[in-house]
Amino acid sequence: MPYVLIIHEVAGYCAWKSVFDAAAGIRREAGEIAYQVLKYDTDPNRIVHFSQWRSLRAARDFFESEKLIEIRAKAGVKAPEFIYLDQLESGVLGEAR
Repeated sequence: MPYVLIIHEVAGYCAWKSVFDAAAGIRREAGEIAYQVLKYDTDPNRIVHFSQWRSLRAARDFFESEKLIEIRAKAGVKAPEFIYLDQLESGVLGEAR
C-alpha cells in the first residue's frame, strides 16, 4: 500500500486546516484514500499529514503539481518535506496481560 508522509510548518493551524479541508475533493480525485493529521506536541504549527494513496505516481503527480504549489502558498505552508513510502507490513498489538 502506498503512503505519503508530509512534515511542514504552517503560519497558523486554523488557516491551514481551512484550506486543507476545502481541498478534500481534489485530494480524493487525485487518489488520496485516507489521511491522518498530527502535530508536534511542542509546536501546534508543525504539522504531519500522513496519507494513504491509490499509487505513489498519483501522489507525486498531485503533490508536485502547480495547483498544489498555489494551494500550499494560500495555506501558509513553509518548506514541506515529502516522504513517499511503500508499506511492507502492518499489525495491531493486543493489550498486555
